Amino acid sequence: MSVTTGPRRSPAKAVVASWIGTTIEYYDFAIYGLASSLVFAKLFFPTFNPLAGTLIALSTFGVGYVARPLGALVFGHFGDRIGRRTILVITLLMMGGSTFLIGLLPTYASIGIAAPILLVLLRVLQGISVGGEYSGAVLMTVEHSEESRRGLRGALVNTGTSAGMILSNLVFLAVLTLPEPALMSWGWRIPFLVSAVLVVVGLVVRLTLEESPDFLAIQRAGAVRRLPLVEVLRGSGRSVVLVALATISAGMVFTLTTVFSISYGKTALGLSSPAMLGVLLPAAVVLLVAIPVAGRLADRFGVRAVFLAGGAALVVTPFIWFALLNTRNYGLMLLGFVIVFLAYSANYAVFPAYFSGVFPAALRFSGMGIGFTIGTILGNGFAPAIAASLQESGGWVGIAVYMAVGAVVSLLAGLALRMPASTDPTEGAPVETPAAEPKAVPAAGS
Repeated sequence: MSVTTGPRRSPAKAVVASWIGTTIEYYDFAIYGLASSLVFAKLFFPTFNPLAGTLIALSTFGVGYVARPLGALVFGHFGDRIGRRTILVITLLMMGGSTFLIGLLPTYASIGIAAPILLVLLRVLQGISVGGEYSGAVLMTVEHSEESRRGLRGALVNTGTSAGMILSNLVFLAVLTLPEPALMSWGWRIPFLVSAVLVVVGLVVRLTLEESPDFLAIQRAGAVRRLPLVEVLRGSGRSVVLVALATISAGMVFTLTTVFSISYGKTALGLSSPAMLGVLLPAAVVLLVAIPVAGRLADRFGVRAVFLAGGAALVVTPFIWFALLNTRNYGLMLLGFVIVFLAYSANYAVFPAYFSGVFPAALRFSGMGIGFTIGTILGNGFAPAIAASLQESGGWVGIAVYMAVGAVVSLLAGLALRMPASTDPTEGAPVETPAAEPKAVPAAGS
C-alpha cells in the first residue's frame, strides 16, 4: 500500500519541532549530569567523604537511565495506540516540570535525608520522560520523510542531543564563574530554572505539528495494535535485543566525554572545570556538523554501512582520546575530543533511520523505545561511576578498554541487525479487521 496520496508529509516542520524538543529534553538531562559531577556531592551527600559523595552523586545520574524503560513501556504503548504527537507534548512537560523542581529543591543542610530522596525521585521522572521522548521525536521526523531522506533528517534531530549538551555546558560554564559560596547557595539552581523558559518554546512548536503520516495511515487501515508491547516482543524480540546492544557504545562515549571528562580533568589532570569545558565545547561543535554529514552519507551508501564504520572506529578512538587528554596541551586535547566525536557521529547519526526501520510501523514506537532505552542503561547509565572506579583502581587504560569492549558489542549487534524489505506502514494489520487480508508481522533480521 502506498501512502503518497494519503496523509500530508511535513518533513521540515517535523525536523524543527523534533529538534527543538529534543534539544530541550537533553539540556534538562545533561545539566543533571554536570551538577552530579560538580556540586551535588556537597549539596545532597555531604556526610560522605568527597570521593564517595561524588560516586554516589554520579550514581543518581544513572538512576535516570534505569527509569527510562518504564517511560519506554508506557509511552511506547500509547505512542503506538494514540499517536506520536500527544506523547511528545506529555514528555516535554514532564521533563520540564521535574527539572524546574530540582532547581527549587532544599539541600541536605535544610531538610536532611529528604533532600537526596526528592532529588532521586525527580531524576526518576526525568528518566521516564526521556524514555518516551527520543523515540517519539525521531519517529515523528522519519515518518514525515520520504525513504531517500530519512538518514539526513533523522540525523538532524540527533544533533538536538549535542545542542542540548552544548547549551547545558555553556550555562554551567557561566555559573561556575561565580564565587563558590554563591555557586553553592543559589548559582547551581539557575541552569535548572532556565528550563521553564525553554519548555514553553518547545511546547508551542510541538503543538503546531501534525500527526505522523505513517501513524495516520495505520489508523485509517484499522491496523492499530491493542497490545503493541506484547506483539513487538513476540514478533521482533530479536531486533529489540540487538538495538539495545547496538546502542551501548555511542551512549557510553557521549556520557564519558561530556560528563565524566569534567571530573577526570580535575582529579587526574589537575585542570579546573572551566578549563575542561573550554576544551569540550569547541570540540562538541563538530557534532553539529558531523552528524548531519553522516546522515547524508547514510542516504547515499546505506545506514548500516555508516553505522558499522562508526562502530569500528569507536573501538580504537578511546585510547587516542585519553592519550591526547593526558598531554594537558590544549590543542592536542581538543584534537582528541574531535577524533572521538567524529567516530561517534558516524555511529549515532543513523540511529533514527536504522533502528526505526527494523520494526513494523504499527509497533515501531514500542520496539525502538524499549531497545534504545535498555541500551542507554547498559551504555550511559552508570558509565561515569564505573569510569570513576576504574580510574581509582588503575588509571585511564582500564576506562579506554571498557569503552572499546562496548564498541565491539555494538559493532557485532549492528552486523546482526537487518531491515525488512517491506516499508508498508500498515504491515501486520490486526485480526480485528476481517475485511482486510491478514498479513504476518515480519521478524526483523529474518
